[in-house]
Amino acid sequence: MRLNELPPDDATNRWRYLLDRFVEENQQDLAALAWGLKLEWGDSQDVLGVDIKPTPHFVCCSRSAIETLNRNVGRKVQEILGIIDGYKPEKEVVIIGIGEGQLKLIYFEPDFSPQECFEKINIDLDTLIQKLEEKAHKIFKTSI
Repeated sequence: MRLNELPPDDATNRWRYLLDRFVEENQQDLAALAWGLKLEWGDSQDVLGVDIKPTPHFVCCSRSAIETLNRNVGRKVQEILGIIDGYKPEKEVVIIGIGEGQLKLIYFEPDFSPQECFEKINIDLDTLIQKLEEKAHKIFKTSI
């Protein structure tokens, strides 16, 4: 099986593969969105999240909510907090995927800095969010 192929009968993890596909196809736009939201959110440690249920949509994941979740699940998402603490938003992107009662950490360095991606998109954040949510919806709708 190739890395980007869906496992044949693994419905539990199917959303993870679809989310990977979405991220791979939209890295520059996601980097732009992460940067634009970081500017909007200021100095907070909030990170971008994408919740796939009921349909894919973006959410703000606050550090305090992630800390609470970490405590409630016996520190099983401690690594996510470590990544949030250490990542450099001027060159890296962190997104938390939420689906099927699970989390998936998305962490990448785009070809261009998130700031450059944001400057190149030439659309407002609301339009970018709508565009990306529509693309995610198509991927999840046609593949589930």
